[in-house]
Amino acid sequence: MLRRLAAGAMTLATLSTALATPALAQETSKDLVTDFTLDNGMQVVVIEDHRAPVVVQMVWYKAGSADEQPGVSGIAHFLEHLMFKATDKLESGEFSATVAENGGTDNAFTSYDATAYHQRVAADRLPIMMEMEADRMVNLNLTEDVVKTERDVILEERNMRIDSDPGALFQEQMRASQYLNHHYGIPVIGWRHEMEELDLQDAKDFYQTYYAPNDAILIVAGDVTPDEVKTLAETYYGPIPANPDLPERVRPQEPPQRAERRLVFSDPRIAQPYVTRTYLAPERDPGDQTKAAALVMLAQLLGGGQTGYLTEKLVLDEQKAVYTSAYYNGTSLDDTVFGTYIVPAPGVSLEEAEAAMDAALAGFVEEGVNEEDLERIKLQIRAQDIYDRDDVAGLARMYGTGLTRGLTIQDIQDWPEILQAVTPEDIIAAAQEVLNRDRAVTGFVMSDEEITQ
Repeated sequence: MLRRLAAGAMTLATLSTALATPALAQETSKDLVTDFTLDNGMQVVVIEDHRAPVVVQMVWYKAGSADEQPGVSGIAHFLEHLMFKATDKLESGEFSATVAENGGTDNAFTSYDATAYHQRVAADRLPIMMEMEADRMVNLNLTEDVVKTERDVILEERNMRIDSDPGALFQEQMRASQYLNHHYGIPVIGWRHEMEELDLQDAKDFYQTYYAPNDAILIVAGDVTPDEVKTLAETYYGPIPANPDLPERVRPQEPPQRAERRLVFSDPRIAQPYVTRTYLAPERDPGDQTKAAALVMLAQLLGGGQTGYLTEKLVLDEQKAVYTSAYYNGTSLDDTVFGTYIVPAPGVSLEEAEAAMDAALAGFVEEGVNEEDLERIKLQIRAQDIYDRDDVAGLARMYGTGLTRGLTIQDIQDWPEILQAVTPEDIIAAAQEVLNRDRAVTGFVMSDEEITQ
């Protein structure tokens, strides 16, 4: 059993002190993290927090929509829905009903890189949660009727979240243009024409392949000890056999992008035209997170609200825009994106807005990083990290997200200090590498009336 101390939890009462004294935040913020592996290959991570008699259990499967086979897009998300149906021991819906009867809450979510199931309950109810979660890991009992009914549910979910939202429809097209070969270009919920054909065998195939202890990570955070969790995990998850045929986690990768890609998207429901661009960018890699940390800082310096470089330049000084932003999330298994966004001011065309944005980005690289701005952002990030770690559910999600994307516990622990160590030179080097239009997708979004003008 390996015990590690991670940078971590701090109460809200000390947040103001952390803001004033970064060194103090570094010295006092600690999470107690233990991890071990069951004989069947299931990794278990325990995060101790004894301030309240509450525990969060999360089971993360290292299988998301990007791990789907061609032609069955949406099956990972579909199976997430089906996991709340009947097992050999529980009736359909009984899982969540039992959680509620025990005073807890539960839910699940699917992403490109993982699918996770979680419950938050009183600490003495953890054995019940483990028993039920272990049961549905291996004993899901699906029928044709259940699959047909739930397929209608996910199709309606797509109607509400994607098909009725022009912004979401546009984002689908942006990702499909950014990723020509990688499955990150396919929506997590799936393409409608493939969702309509998902059947019982598709669900069983995904379930039997990936829902196995050697493809899962159990994270328990809260008022528990490692020994307690180990005993319970060995009791409930330990007897489940590993899948000896679990495929190696290898995805189709992107070929080199050699030319900019552009989209023009129009929809009568678009009230405000805008320009957005995404650049293919590196993700956080195990043992090598410096470049990703520099991109986090670059996004904050460019798009950090009213003090961001793009806002100061394009909104306040030149008045070419009413809103700008930049964003980056490097926690993914494969290459991610760095994005910029500009909403032009009245009378400014999309072409003019794009040119102004490009000039501002070039100006930032040429001028270099304002070190006072960088220190302010580092302080804000440190404070936000402390705040985020004050909630056991947030901690469980932080570790689960990182581990299912190929990071190690040490990487997750090191991340706050890697962010603090970023230099202006790191940021400019990252900007020069990533802000390359030959590796970008640029989108113009407008109403039908504007495209005809």
